[in-house]
Amino acid sequence: MIIVPVKEGESIDRALKKLKRKFEKTGVVKELRERQKFTKPSVKKRDAVSRAVYIQKIQQAEQAM
Repeated sequence: MIIVPVKEGESIDRALKKLKRKFEKTGVVKELRERQKFTKPSVKKRDAVSRAVYIQKIQQAEQAM
């Protein structure tokens, strides 16, 4: 359960902004979206490999400079 302490005199908009930020940091919304559809393990693995290759290319480009 996510708890957002609201200080006295603080607006509701600011409290909602804090709540949204906490939700995003914990990854609750991302996990809910992920659970809405089934993704085959082979597709997950393929995505992970392609993401790793992309990150590695970026790191190599930074080192070359």
